[in-house]
Amino acid sequence: MKTRFKSIAALLLAFLLVLTACGGGGDTGKTSDSQGGDQGGKEQVEIYFFHRWPNEPKKTYFDTMAKEFMEKNPNVKIRIESVINDSYKEKIGVLVSSNDIPDLFVSWSDSFANNLVNSGKVRELDDLYSEDTEWASKIMESQKKGFTFDDKCYGVPLTVDGKSFFYNKDIFAKEGLQVPTTYDELIQVLKKLKDAGYEQPLVCGLTEPWVISHYMGPIFDRMVPKEVRDKDYNIKTGEFTDPGYVEGLKMFKELTTYMGEISNSIDHETSRNMFMNGESPIVFLQLAEIRYLEKGDNPVNYGYFNFPEVKGGKGDQHTLEGAPEGYMLSKDAPKEAIEFLKFLTSPDQAAKFTKDSGELTAIEGGVTEETASAASREAYELIKSAESITPWFDNAVDIKIGDIFMRGGQSLAIDQTTPEEIMKNVQEEAAKLR
Repeated sequence: MKTRFKSIAALLLAFLLVLTACGGGGDTGKTSDSQGGDQGGKEQVEIYFFHRWPNEPKKTYFDTMAKEFMEKNPNVKIRIESVINDSYKEKIGVLVSSNDIPDLFVSWSDSFANNLVNSGKVRELDDLYSEDTEWASKIMESQKKGFTFDDKCYGVPLTVDGKSFFYNKDIFAKEGLQVPTTYDELIQVLKKLKDAGYEQPLVCGLTEPWVISHYMGPIFDRMVPKEVRDKDYNIKTGEFTDPGYVEGLKMFKELTTYMGEISNSIDHETSRNMFMNGESPIVFLQLAEIRYLEKGDNPVNYGYFNFPEVKGGKGDQHTLEGAPEGYMLSKDAPKEAIEFLKFLTSPDQAAKFTKDSGELTAIEGGVTEETASAASREAYELIKSAESITPWFDNAVDIKIGDIFMRGGQSLAIDQTTPEEIMKNVQEEAAKLR
């Protein structure tokens, strides 16, 4: 009998040992490295990284960077999630206000970044800049401004960009046109192109609201005094009563009359492709999009010019619209996330970013003859030497204000509202926000 009990006890003990082995014997909240192998006795750490580039070539770039970092740090697993543009704006706001904030994430600058900072869950980065001066010295100081609030910096800029009208040089030569230097000259060029048979002399993907905001920015820069814009773009003091806003919306409406009916049903990528195929002579693009224009066996012969000055406009006539995007960290991000951030913003990785994606970077050493075309390097110097760079309009103002302008712009293009009605809605929303 005793022998039988001993046998049963032995079996139970063996069963318990098997259960313990299956359970891993550790903290189930930790995630093991997907690469496997010897972890060097270090505790396993997962980094949650969220960005807005699920499409190529950036998807592969970030996947490759994460894999390379994990190979160098086998105790780290990087979980990547990505969604595109407008969906990203919504989701990152939700995540930052929840308990599932990413350790490392991408953000636009200015008001967009400030809204995230106001959650109280974003890490201040001044200590990183002061402690690691070698790394910090490679980051363009001018591009940190858009991530600085109340004299504290919360972001590391990754990209730099600007907005310009791109034109088909061959079509301009054929029609005997000169590059316009004023808004009135631009309208005359568009009229001549329309008379020459081009259905959409200035093509635009109006179905995407952000595209409209990129017009609003430079138009209001030209039409509204800077001190008024600074006051209005501040959520605590905004009124939007200056007549320059109505006049600016009338200008936008005038431009839409040269965009053709198709512009109300296409997206930005389609409008860019129409320009590249020679179907439309002019398009409003980001300088970062130069890489697309240089593709193919017969790339378009293009030039570009800034939004022209407006005679009689009371604002700044030579600003360049554009802003950096960059990285931010959550307050509770592990040190490994900081290391990954520095890895992504090192000169070597910045050079690879520019070479692989074609985008211009705020990390010195990233844009060189080896990584960027002559046209991209020219655009890079234009951005660096710009008299003044103003942020994208939808980043400069509160999102609720920006949404009224963007949705209003869509309705304005199809004659379903007026500039005065848009401004009335903006003023009412500004009063609620004050």
